[in-house]
Amino acid sequence: MRDYELVIIVTPEFEEAATADIVEKVKGWITESGGSIDTFEEWGRQKLAYLIRNFKEGQYFRFEIKLDPSAVAALERNFRLQESILRFLIINRDD
Repeated sequence: MRDYELVIIVTPEFEEAATADIVEKVKGWITESGGSIDTFEEWGRQKLAYLIRNFKEGQYFRFEIKLDPSAVAALERNFRLQESILRFLIINRDD
């Protein structure tokens, strides 16, 4: 297991309950792949530096997770298939 930092940007068009469902889905993907979530932070709605899919702002969420390196590719694939996630970034913190 390695330590990773994950940041996702969710589209701002969803209500609070729908956004919470998306975050729970992400948490489920992490735990289903054998990982664990150390910390979770909701950074809230922030302005984007440039337009992404015609959105000027997004809802930011940050996770510190422990995950097997082989599971990272599957997690990234899930993010790419989820249209409600504008961007994501996974950083290895073991260095």
